[in-house]
Amino acid sequence: MTVLEIYKGHGTRNDFVLLDDRDARLDINESLVRTLTDRRDGVGGDGLIRLVPTVAMPQPDRDRLAGSPQWFMDYRNADGSVAQMCGNGVRAFAAFLELLDIADCAAAPLAVGTRAGTKWVTKNSETGWYSVSMGPGTLSAPDAAQEHGADATVKVTGLEGPPRPGLSVDMGNPHTVVALYSRAELEELDLTRAPEVLPLPSDGTNVEFVVPLSEIESDDGIVGRAVMRVHERGVGETPSCGTGACAVAVALATWGGPSAPQRWLIDVPGGQVSVDLNDLTDIRLAGPARIVARAQVFIAEPAAL
Repeated sequence: MTVLEIYKGHGTRNDFVLLDDRDARLDINESLVRTLTDRRDGVGGDGLIRLVPTVAMPQPDRDRLAGSPQWFMDYRNADGSVAQMCGNGVRAFAAFLELLDIADCAAAPLAVGTRAGTKWVTKNSETGWYSVSMGPGTLSAPDAAQEHGADATVKVTGLEGPPRPGLSVDMGNPHTVVALYSRAELEELDLTRAPEVLPLPSDGTNVEFVVPLSEIESDDGIVGRAVMRVHERGVGETPSCGTGACAVAVALATWGGPSAPQRWLIDVPGGQVSVDLNDLTDIRLAGPARIVARAQVFIAEPAAL
């Protein structure tokens, strides 16, 4: 039996098992990820995050990075599959590094290596929110988006009528965004099973369902508001999805045209995040993150490490 020290954290209740692997000695395989993230047989989480030196990652992962970040966020979905990026996970990762006295995001930006490139994290010392530079948001099929406002169809249990149009957005990982008419429609969705998306991207897709709300005025101009739910590939429904919130803001701005707000407040079941589109060139995601537990886990199969 092997004893493994783990931490538990979350960003707007999108929760993760975190591992401190600064010595790069752990072999994170699918079986170990499934064991640790299992909510009945393990610790429980929407995914697993390993802190590892960037130099210990395979060269293809390092080739995507700018600025030579010292630390890499090795992220896995709860089913053990490798994921490119997680917006809530990056914030939790930053909070983890602060807990370990590796970083102080309020004093200086933190460079984080991910499979979707380098992400820069800062912290607002007054609110405690972490802000992440998510990079550009792009439409997967811009011609179809411009002509039809959609490039896919989505069918989900609980939503009556024919399949709804969906807009594919790339945030370093794939998303399909569907606009709904009302909160009632949103609440009636059954996301215990994956929505049917056609055409389905080869690596699958996260699917967001969004209801636009009224806009509000702020000192920085008009702020859009929306409420969403999400089904994450390899996970299921989660209380929040950071890249999903960014994809929703991109979709709403696309549908709204040039007069659409550049900043959005997105309500998710786990709380609220903000998205600044910055003309889609360097989207910034902000929200809270917390490390809530530290524990020892007993692994019955030493071969899993």
